Amino acid sequence: MISKTLISALMGAALLSAHAAAAEITLQFGHPANEKNIWHQAAEHFKTQVEKDSGGRIKVQLYPSEQLGNEMDIINSIQLGTADMTLAGESLQNWAPKAAMLAVPYAFRDSEHLRKAVEGKVGEEIKAQITERTNLVPIAWFERGSRQLTTNRPITTPEELKGLRLRVPNVPLFVDTWQTMGARPTPMALGEVFTALQQNVIEGQENPLSLIESSSLYEVQKYVNRTDHVRSWIYVVIGKKQLDGMPDDLRAVVLNAASEMQTFESGLFEKDQQRLEASLKERGMEFIDVDAEAFANKARPAVLEALTSEQRALFDAIQNL
Repeated sequence: MISKTLISALMGAALLSAHAAAAEITLQFGHPANEKNIWHQAAEHFKTQVEKDSGGRIKVQLYPSEQLGNEMDIINSIQLGTADMTLAGESLQNWAPKAAMLAVPYAFRDSEHLRKAVEGKVGEEIKAQITERTNLVPIAWFERGSRQLTTNRPITTPEELKGLRLRVPNVPLFVDTWQTMGARPTPMALGEVFTALQQNVIEGQENPLSLIESSSLYEVQKYVNRTDHVRSWIYVVIGKKQLDGMPDDLRAVVLNAASEMQTFESGLFEKDQQRLEASLKERGMEFIDVDAEAFANKARPAVLEALTSEQRALFDAIQNL
């Protein structure tokens, strides 16, 4: 026969177990990168850190390769409360216009200039508007690889772009910028680019080194012209409701792990850019230095024309850093 003391102890343990289960938080973190990408490696680092530092009170479930949908799908899911975290870039400008600065041509001179903006007053303004208008809180940021121009003839000045049939994404600012610089930009889906280059429908394209490699464009393009025309970054965001709903100690765990994730990814990023350049050179591509100042000056009128007064104020602030 079970004693009353034992029954009481068992009931107490059951209640404690129930409370522990109720207190456990699960964060669903979906993103577009595949499992080999450094963004996913950074997400894994975040998961390990959060679960360790929370003593298992927080579980992080990772969903790479758009398993929860594309960027816009996951943003909407977070706002609805059916997902919790993702990576989000300039698409946030659909709600917060200041987020357009995440991918404006020739806004930044180099990586240090970009970092100074993101981690300073400009970045605080952008993050504040994102949080206010999307209910997503940026808790870390990753630099993205610069977009570079690839061609089958070297390009060193804007004048050499004249008449170049160039694929661009369907982004009006990109189309206007390349047109202003003298090229003949053609919006086209990324999946069509290889064949279009192979058949000489277009003569060049522009993308970060990671996409040049993953799309095997080295098979149909000879030169990587170091235009660095778009230096950009992406945020790791979490739902404001989800973050605010955590106990103070667990919120601190998440924010600390996010900071460590950012540092971890930054170290991977530098090594990955070096690896990508070496890989493309091994596959026969030649890297060409360009007159970056001439390109920036030529592009400037189209960039300024496209910006709203609010965005222009941020752009000017960035230039003065």
